[in-house]
Amino acid sequence: MPYSANPFSSHAAAVQSVVSTLPHALWRADQMGSYQGVVTASGHAALDRELPNGGWPHSALIELLLHQAGCGEMRLLQPALTRIAQQRRIVLLQPPHLPQIAAWHGAGLPVDKLLWIKAARSTDVLWSAEQVLRNGSCGALLIWQTQIRGEALRRLHLAAQASDTMLWMIRPLSAAHESSPSPLRLSLQPARNGVEIQLLKRKGPQHEQTFYLPLPAIIHELAPVAAPVIFLPSSAVPHHGYLDRHTSSVAGAGNLAPALG
Repeated sequence: MPYSANPFSSHAAAVQSVVSTLPHALWRADQMGSYQGVVTASGHAALDRELPNGGWPHSALIELLLHQAGCGEMRLLQPALTRIAQQRRIVLLQPPHLPQIAAWHGAGLPVDKLLWIKAARSTDVLWSAEQVLRNGSCGALLIWQTQIRGEALRRLHLAAQASDTMLWMIRPLSAAHESSPSPLRLSLQPARNGVEIQLLKRKGPQHEQTFYLPLPAIIHELAPVAAPVIFLPSSAVPHHGYLDRHTSSVAGAGNLAPALG
């Protein structure tokens, strides 16, 4: 009877051959994963070393879970937003405080590339987010929400996957125990001249320990002070306005569908 090679080794070799041709389709939990799409470097070398592909992924829902608003989230995102704003617009959707124009300008962000959208209801916020992602004219979308349903998160993640817009969802730290379709979740807590970061979820080995990330100082983050900004209602999303314009009145959003919440 002729000699035959070990069937187990042959099978293992065949599996390895298939795995090598599908680097983005198969991820092992003890290895750093990767994204098939584009990433933008965070601008912080210590953080990039902990992120798959070395940066923030496009076409994905990224969650930042905060101990408190203004603990350093905008300084964390500043380098990436500055690069994006050179070519495309950045949308701020339902921030907790009034954006401060001097701070944005001091951070090197072109004011005419920043849009602020405010809506009266959470359903309008989520509808607006979907429209921004589908439109594709904006490079980044930042959404602040205290409460959001899992179904809405899934729809936003699917909308982000069909777009090349970067999507950050900024939520309270109390949401860390809730399930989420986001492939990347970080918690942020204030620290002297920086933030403490914990990687709650990523495509890579579990990272249970927090690490300190120093951040450069800027004038303000999001400050509740008067500034020449535009209040853009949800119903006006297709007609972009800029942060350095005034509006004399606020138009309420009508019945907007499909609502996510």
